[in-house]
Amino acid sequence: MSSFLHTKYQALEAYTPGEQPRDKQYIKLNTNESPYPPSQAVLTALGEEDIRDLRLYSDPEGKALKLALARLYGMGADQVFLSNGSDDILNFAFMAFGQDGAVFPDLTYSFYPVFADLHGVPYSTVPLHEDFTVDVPGLSGTGKLTVLANPNAPTGIALPLSEVEKIIASNPDHVVVIDEAYVDFGADSAAALVDRYPNLLVVMTYSKSRSMAGARLGFALGQPELIADLEKLKFSTNPYNVNRLTLKLGIAAVASDDYFRANAQRIMATRETTTNALRQMGFSIPDSQANFLFITHPQVDGAKLYQACKDKGVLIRHFSTPALAPYNRVTIGSEEEMAAFLSVVEEILAEEGV
Repeated sequence: MSSFLHTKYQALEAYTPGEQPRDKQYIKLNTNESPYPPSQAVLTALGEEDIRDLRLYSDPEGKALKLALARLYGMGADQVFLSNGSDDILNFAFMAFGQDGAVFPDLTYSFYPVFADLHGVPYSTVPLHEDFTVDVPGLSGTGKLTVLANPNAPTGIALPLSEVEKIIASNPDHVVVIDEAYVDFGADSAAALVDRYPNLLVVMTYSKSRSMAGARLGFALGQPELIADLEKLKFSTNPYNVNRLTLKLGIAAVASDDYFRANAQRIMATRETTTNALRQMGFSIPDSQANFLFITHPQVDGAKLYQACKDKGVLIRHFSTPALAPYNRVTIGSEEEMAAFLSVVEEILAEEGV
């Protein structure tokens, strides 16, 4: 850290992304990427002319992609906001709507407290229930910006839409952000509620079910006035926040929605098979509606399992905070990758005498 950094940022604890080691080839089950490529339409969407046109700025409004997403979700283009990954939207949400503070579950996406600290937003957290389910009354009527990942991370547990609606309806004078990065893997989207609640912002991403984590594309759905607030901040910071190539790939992905939905179903089936196998080995796992599992074993330390898997060429995600330390988060890969993971886990358990 230099001596020039503003004092208000010096104590900021930055978000830690999942590791991306290059020392050897790993089966990568630590960052919740899709094991399947984008659709053929996405793979063939770009041509020489698109590369040549990189000399030109992208459309700052992203009109064509907004129209495509609006049609897909049955709303107007003025109800869609585009961003460089969904994290950009979350950043703007804390900046725009956190004047009275923020609240979110205590075990959730670890970027939320970073954004709050970055923008000087005081925040409180609501403990999850013992079974890791979200405390709906605790998040209701807070009088603050309320942020809920649904399905939650790193647990994978989703609230029914009726429970999500209770939180939104209870907080009419403050924005409720529903972060739906994993919604396509079995949960119900709050997009169906957008026209009924002016305080609702639904945040989605291309990084998970749409197989485009490297493209950095996210979007939000909300009533026009709320979207206009985000647009104001975007045009005050980085109006060309989505590049030309990503905009075009995003349109091709919308046209391939059936392909991505089918891949999500395939991942869900693999998730079920993997869950059953791990439970037979003695692991405890909440019922996940995401593309990952949150696993713990009563006889194997979480950090030890993570390191043993890494030593054997499989990356999973371990969190060092005390509440999460017994657990590991495991991305659902392809059928072949999960079979290899299960074989590695069996080896480790045998080595531990379990």
